[in-house]
Amino acid sequence: MKKLLFVCAFVMGICAVSFAQGRQQRTPEELTTALKTSLTLNDDQTAKVKTIYDVQAKSMDSLRTAMTAGGDAPDRTVMMAKRTPITNATNAKIKAILTADQAATFQKQIDAQAERMKQFMQGGN
Repeated sequence: MKKLLFVCAFVMGICAVSFAQGRQQRTPEELTTALKTSLTLNDDQTAKVKTIYDVQAKSMDSLRTAMTAGGDAPDRTVMMAKRTPITNATNAKIKAILTADQAATFQKQIDAQAERMKQFMQGGN
């Protein structure tokens, strides 16, 4: 019985630690797979989108490193302001390789994400 209680406490502790770390960034592979599914990308489009997301990930990593170089957590507003041009450039590159129908669907996804982010930033979660 004590072992079972100990195991349960251990599992709950691990879960608490994983939640405390916050949301992890999605990898270029995960982003590509999500778009491939939602937009029905062909193999050529998928490869191009993966390359675009790889470049974006490197840019975001560089930005994150520069913003946290002092050891302090960066200001969320400043970080968002610096991330926005990178994200906009990425979205424009992706739209350029999509068909008209795919681009329209992608724009709807972008708009929905922007609305969710706006509500999150206003504390509406």
